[in-house]
Amino acid sequence: MRGGGAGGRGTTATTRLTEKFTRISATTLKYEVTVTDPSRFSRPWTAVLYWKAESKNQIYEFACHEGNEAMAGTLSGYRAQEREAAESAKKGSR
Repeated sequence: MRGGGAGGRGTTATTRLTEKFTRISATTLKYEVTVTDPSRFSRPWTAVLYWKAESKNQIYEFACHEGNEAMAGTLSGYRAQEREAAESAKKGSR
């Protein structure tokens, strides 16, 4: 994030954000963001948040996919495979 304006409130030309995501467990992500801006702060500072998924949800990798038109198709394909596997498992248990 550089400069002020839309999406950069309170930033300057020297503002730098460093984000780090770490998977702590199957249901928990650790998010760290470090703000460095020598024109506004005497030293860098870091915030840490822990994000916990609900038991019914899964945590998926998040990657920048702007303009990736295939994302919807890829995800719907995986959902179809999951449904087929669940249906096969039901039929096999009868």
